[in-house]
Amino acid sequence: MLTRQSLPDQVFRHLVGGILAGRYAAGEKLPPQRALAAELGVNMASVREGVKRLEQAKLVETRHGDGMRVTDWRAAGGLDVLGHAALDAGVIAEVLEARRVLLAESAALAAQRRSPAQADLLRELAEQLQATDDDRTAQGLDLAFMATVIEAAGNLAFSLIANSIRDVYLQRLDEFRALVARREELGYAGVAAAIAAGEAERAREAMRALAAAQEARLR
Repeated sequence: MLTRQSLPDQVFRHLVGGILAGRYAAGEKLPPQRALAAELGVNMASVREGVKRLEQAKLVETRHGDGMRVTDWRAAGGLDVLGHAALDAGVIAEVLEARRVLLAESAALAAQRRSPAQADLLRELAEQLQATDDDRTAQGLDLAFMATVIEAAGNLAFSLIANSIRDVYLQRLDEFRALVARREELGYAGVAAAIAAGEAERAREAMRALAAAQEARLR
């Protein structure tokens, strides 16, 4: 039975956990909503809201006369699914690979499109990252640095993808703290300088190297 706080959210999390863990396979029917309400000890309104969120996340399809069927979430879902999945080492590696590619291309675009204020902010953040000896503070600065690069790239789709990856990061801050370890070896200043100079290819390669070095710290 679920607690009485945020019942629709808890229904959603219970069901999404079952789907992503494979307890409900693609094509399988979920139990009827009335049965779910009885099983979880909640009212029908909470179940309906939880199921509605599953539909919005493209994790289930509801068809009249056929009930609720689980979709193949790897084929139908969006990046927001990552925020609910139990990520193993392989999936985390894939998320970081996507992050590296996204950041490298964003850095190249940022070199062409950044404003003077954005260039100045990147230099300031790079300096602060080198100066701090606190890893928690460094994580916040790293997030701000990367967010500024994405913003300077001026691509809405890149921003939305980055938001989903950031959500995974924020939910696992302790696990990802190693990304900013030995940050004096990371090339934040080089990325900032290349973007400020408008050198797209140098910015791309500098960011790719930075992100790859961060990934290596998690192995």
